[in-house]
Amino acid sequence: MVHEDFIDAVARRARVSADQVTTITRATLETLADRVSGGQANDLAKQLPEGLDDHLRKPRENVEPFGLVEFVQRITARAGVDDVLASAGAHAVLAQRVAPPDFLLGVVLIAGLGVVDQTGRDVR
Repeated sequence: MVHEDFIDAVARRARVSADQVTTITRATLETLADRVSGGQANDLAKQLPEGLDDHLRKPRENVEPFGLVEFVQRITARAGVDDVLASAGAHAVLAQRVAPPDFLLGVVLIAGLGVVDQTGRDVR
């Protein structure tokens, strides 16, 4: 999947404007990088389209343990949007299928965020 296709898919799924989708996607990936180990973040970054991968790369291995509520709060702060939009955007980003299939979903489940199930459906 190329960058534009990923962003367009997130915008459609989250029902956000083109102006907001890039900011929300960036904030979601940066927040996910906070939540998973550096190795997991870097492995996932390799699977993302060029231009999105840098938002996941992090130089340290530290994991910040936090749950879904704080995950959304961090996206809200980073993207400057309300929590409803942050939640919808996060769900849309995390539900995207990247190569290999279900890789992003696997990282989300490992992180314990439980945002989507194996079919990409919302389980909140």
